[in-house]
Amino acid sequence: MVDIPVVIAFVLLALGVVGSLAPIVPGAVLSLAGILLYWWASGYTEPGTILLVGLVAVALLALLVDVLAGFLSAKIGGASTTTAVIAAGAGVVGLFTVGPLGMILAVVGTVFVVELVRGGTMREGGRAAAITTLGMFGSSVAQAVLTASILIAMLALVVF
Repeated sequence: MVDIPVVIAFVLLALGVVGSLAPIVPGAVLSLAGILLYWWASGYTEPGTILLVGLVAVALLALLVDVLAGFLSAKIGGASTTTAVIAAGAGVVGLFTVGPLGMILAVVGTVFVVELVRGGTMREGGRAAAITTLGMFGSSVAQAVLTASILIAMLALVVF
């Protein structure tokens, strides 16, 4: 007999990996939900306390990467805090009006334009925009690796 909550937990874990690569899907949150659902379905016995804490920590790290990556990459690229905050807002608008591509273009374009308006050179604005773009894509890769590691650990728990 198939245990429906366990199946749903693994569907959530798999969607967490996929969602890490899609800007609108909260991959880390789905992975966390999968971990906790499996733990509940096992009667709070599996995974054990140490593994549970580790998996939850990895899921929270993936969430932190998701939330802070664009902002931090803009800052690393030399953009001001004001620019990073405005770009984050533009990204949300771009996401909900055009979709994932709109989000990326809105963030990158905003970083470039706001840095120019603030007195930066074309080179400085371009550098900040390029590093922001790399940071956004790097964030997706990092989230995918983190959520995939959660899925692999949970599969290993069940198989072994």
